[in-house]
Amino acid sequence: MVFGLGPLIFLVIVVLLLISSCVKVINEYERAVVLRLGKFSSVKGPGIIFLIPFIDRMWKVDLRVVALDVPPQEIITKDNVSIRVSAVVYYRVMDPEKAVLRVEDYNYATSQLAQTILRSICGQAELDEVLSERDKLNLRIQEILDADTEPWGVKVSKVEIKEIDLPEEMKRAMARQAEAERERRAKIIAADGEYQAAKTLLEASKIMSENPVTIQLRYLQTLTEIAAEKNSTILFPLPIELVKAFIEKVNEK
Repeated sequence: MVFGLGPLIFLVIVVLLLISSCVKVINEYERAVVLRLGKFSSVKGPGIIFLIPFIDRMWKVDLRVVALDVPPQEIITKDNVSIRVSAVVYYRVMDPEKAVLRVEDYNYATSQLAQTILRSICGQAELDEVLSERDKLNLRIQEILDADTEPWGVKVSKVEIKEIDLPEEMKRAMARQAEAERERRAKIIAADGEYQAAKTLLEASKIMSENPVTIQLRYLQTLTEIAAEKNSTILFPLPIELVKAFIEKVNEK
């Protein structure tokens, strides 16, 4: 009796293995590329799919967006400055058939291509352009990378330069340049203030020359400001207009 159960158990195990190899569950974000006897058969999924044992082979392809981290690359800019630049690339598979049949490993191929294009584009730009025009460089890298990966069924949606590492001597030079720029702006602002003040004083002098009374009012205001200080001695000279008539009388005599 025990001898008879052995083949039965073996048969059940074989059947279960065949069923497990025939029935596959594909997630919503996946697709299955099926080759039948080495030839492309179809793209299946999502849901339950059935394969012919020993005849069909399946490759799962993830359709979700992948954030590819591009490691720092040694780059010499157009103006001969050595820098290290890293970036991140966002892409996804649009055509699972091409992703499996046109390239051996689309993830690795995209990574290598992104590193090459990053070095090429940044190497064609000057340091100031790399620092100040990242959006422009990001767009150029994205366009070239997207065009090169299109035959693989890969769509590159975005490229972002993450970090730009400068040599220490370049950092110090840029710090000195920034400080000099701040000093220049401060001097321009101070000179502009002096110009505005001089212009205002000129206009005030013209007004006072046309109306002498304003000079006396300003004189009295100045005395009031001085008197506000403690322990101050003020000499209050008489205005020349008050004694002018007496001087004229004396001169007539």
